[in-house]
Amino acid sequence: MTVLSPELLERIRSRAADYDRDNRFFDEDLAELREAGYLKPRSLADSVADQRLLAAYAPATALAVNMHLVVVGIARTLAERGDDSLAWVLADAEAGELFAFGNSEPGNDLVMWDSLTTAERVETPVPGYAFTGTKIFTSLAPAWTRLIVFGKQTEGEGAPRLVHGILTRDDTGVTTLDDWDTLGMRATQSRTTKLDHVVVPDERIVRFLPVGPNADPFIFALFANFLTLIGAVYTGIADRALELAVEAAHRRTSLKNGGAPYSADPDIRWRIADAALALDALGPQLEAVARDVDGGVDRGARWFRDLTGVKHRTTETARYVVDQAMRVAGGGGYRSGSELVRLQRDVLAGIYHPSDTESVHATVAQALLGAVPPPVAPPAG
Repeated sequence: MTVLSPELLERIRSRAADYDRDNRFFDEDLAELREAGYLKPRSLADSVADQRLLAAYAPATALAVNMHLVVVGIARTLAERGDDSLAWVLADAEAGELFAFGNSEPGNDLVMWDSLTTAERVETPVPGYAFTGTKIFTSLAPAWTRLIVFGKQTEGEGAPRLVHGILTRDDTGVTTLDDWDTLGMRATQSRTTKLDHVVVPDERIVRFLPVGPNADPFIFALFANFLTLIGAVYTGIADRALELAVEAAHRRTSLKNGGAPYSADPDIRWRIADAALALDALGPQLEAVARDVDGGVDRGARWFRDLTGVKHRTTETARYVVDQAMRVAGGGGYRSGSELVRLQRDVLAGIYHPSDTESVHATVAQALLGAVPPPVAPPAG
């Protein structure tokens, strides 16, 4: 059962425009969501349903909270498969710690398969790994207390390899820049994080993984939670855009049709119906993926096609639905203070989340066609 009461959701919606206009973090929303128990561990299916609902009221709030839910979700998904190595993450979340996602790096289009951040083995001040590098799009930047990061170890035992760990707000060498000024999703305050020899003790190192693609359960859990929850947020944006399109169609009248409402215009009716048909396809896919992750269903090699596909389809469909709503709303919807304009700016962020469109298509093509064969050498002579 959701903890998002109608009253809570309306309060959250009432603040969204101000956060966006002022480029301000959603402190009040976060406090209310924490008090309601929204940040505690729960199933992916429940999180997906709640995030879709929350995003329809405040997209930026939902997107930022997503990152906490992803980290906690990784721990939960592993535990459900018999791996309790991150049980302490679940305990921290229950105790009120706020997790953030610090993996994106400028210039790293390999995303999780390599890192420009260094991870150096150290013995002082405590045995662990020292991370040095720059992380971007660190949502929840003003408030997180735990940050999951990774870097590449190039020397020492096991090198080269990728080292994943979780640092705390109090760790020496962490600097958060005040550099978030974007077109949309402004309340996320996904600022840049600088790491300067930040030592993560051995007990907070969560994985050693090879450089390059791999099917480690940690990576599966990360993809499963990140991509599905991202899909939920953008589906929620589309839900709200469709509501606003219907409202606009009933509100607007047509002089050429003798003052009849636009809801009677066959072209407008077709446009809204087409948006609804596109949106209707998202729910069943999101729900089936979340249910199968929770249930430990083995989709085998198909999992990465399905997970990247759900992210791609939801973000692209949401953009289409918002575009249709803008067309139905007419010129009044183009004013800077309108909710639809904010949704249009927010929905564009979907194209920047991994996996990007090119990567998704490459994943699906490889699943269907196999790896690209090497070029054929021209005949001699």
